[in-house]
Amino acid sequence: MGLTKPVRASDWKDGFLLVGNYVVLDFLNTCPVQAGKAVELLPDFDALLRWFKAVDLLSSGDVVSLRRQWGESARARQVVEAMRELRERLRKEVVAREHGSAFHPAAIDELNQLLAEHPMLTRLKASGTGATTQLWFDPRRPEDLFAPLAHSAATLFADVDRSRVRKCRQCVLHFYDTSKKGTRRWCSMRLCGNRLKVAAYTARQRVAHRE
Repeated sequence: MGLTKPVRASDWKDGFLLVGNYVVLDFLNTCPVQAGKAVELLPDFDALLRWFKAVDLLSSGDVVSLRRQWGESARARQVVEAMRELRERLRKEVVAREHGSAFHPAAIDELNQLLAEHPMLTRLKASGTGATTQLWFDPRRPEDLFAPLAHSAATLFADVDRSRVRKCRQCVLHFYDTSKKGTRRWCSMRLCGNRLKVAAYTARQRVAHRE
C-alpha cells in the first residue's frame, strides 16, 4: 500500500483522476477544479467505494458487501464527511511541506490515532520457492476504509523524498514525480504537460524573434 502506481493509458478511471502516483495523493485529487469550479468526486458513500475500487484497494465483492450493509446508513455518511475533512487537512500538510515547512504535531497525532484505530494487517504470500509479506486490510465497516489512507499518508510523509511531491503548476492536482530527473512540474502530459511545453516553446520563440 502507498507504493507508486504503473503508468496508465488514461488519467481517468471510473470517473476519478489517477495521476498522483501515490494512493493518498490520488485521494487529494478527488476534488479537482473543472471550468473554474471545484468538483467534489466523493459526494456519497457509493462514490467513495467506487474510488477505493478504482485505486485497487477494494475488490468488486468488497464493494457489493459494504454497499449492501452500509450504503444508505448515517454511519456511512459520517465516514464520507470525515474522509473529506481529512483530505483537506492532508492537503494543507502536503502543500506546506512542498514549501519547506515542518510537519504539524496535530497532523502527526491525528495520523497516529488513525493508524492505531485502523491498522493495516500483514500476511505471508507464497513467492516462488519462498514467501513475501503483504499488507492488507479487512473492510467490514465504513471506518475500516481509513486504514489504507492513513498508512499511505504516513509512508508518504516518512519515507518519500518531499522534493518529488508537488502540486501541478497548471492546476490543483498533486503528484509524486517518478521521472528519472525528478524535474516534472505538471500532473500529467495529457492534462497539463502539453500546455506547459507549448507555452514554454512560445516564450522561447518570442525571445528569439526579439534578438
